[in-house]
Amino acid sequence: MSVLQLHNVSKNFGAIRALNDVNLTLEPGEVLGLMGDNGAGKSTLVKIMAGNFPPSSGQIILEEGPVVFHKPVEARQKGIEIVYQDLALCNNLTAAANVFLGRELKTGFGPFRILDFKAMYDRSAELFNELKSETRPRDVVRRMSGGQRQAVAIARTRLSNSKVVLLDEPTAAISVRQVAEVLDLIRRLRDQGVAVVLISHRMPDVFAVCDRVFVMRRGNKVAEKPISQSSPEEVTGLITGAIHAA
Repeated sequence: MSVLQLHNVSKNFGAIRALNDVNLTLEPGEVLGLMGDNGAGKSTLVKIMAGNFPPSSGQIILEEGPVVFHKPVEARQKGIEIVYQDLALCNNLTAAANVFLGRELKTGFGPFRILDFKAMYDRSAELFNELKSETRPRDVVRRMSGGQRQAVAIARTRLSNSKVVLLDEPTAAISVRQVAEVLDLIRRLRDQGVAVVLISHRMPDVFAVCDRVFVMRRGNKVAEKPISQSSPEEVTGLITGAIHAA
């Protein structure tokens, strides 16, 4: 059974039509590469899935049936998490504090409740271990590499046993070694049965970890096919318009 479906999703911003009747299906444990040029509609599509704004028309369907999201917290409650390109981390806090940011664990009773740092350190360590990351709960984010920062952001999505994780350009502006770390993190999510949508302009990354590629141009889906049945040259042609459909 698919974990997420979009049926004829469109989005208008005034007179501008950002999405036009887009259909998409996500299976558990699948990595979908979402590609397209700037302005193709990728971010709009992902933000609709993440609950940032509702579609102008069409349906979002989860395992239990149709849903309507009015804000991101509603999507999160249904198991959809997003990691934005800027990661939204606090550089002055530890890895564990960032993982639990806004969802801190507390101990005590009544008005005498305090933050349970030990529980947060222990749970963060478990999450980093599951992701096979070398990140340590007590490390301060400002001293971390790009790959470690991504590990913190991805670990945060695992707090609620997410079903779908949306990753916006996770390998942009980091070193080759750190790119390899992030791609390994994506494989760990897939191995845990999480459906991943990877927005990326980096063709090697998409072909390294994705099961399917989904190409958009000017708000329309122009191709959706198994990665094994496509090629970087074909995807480039679809993105630029040299190839109209595949």
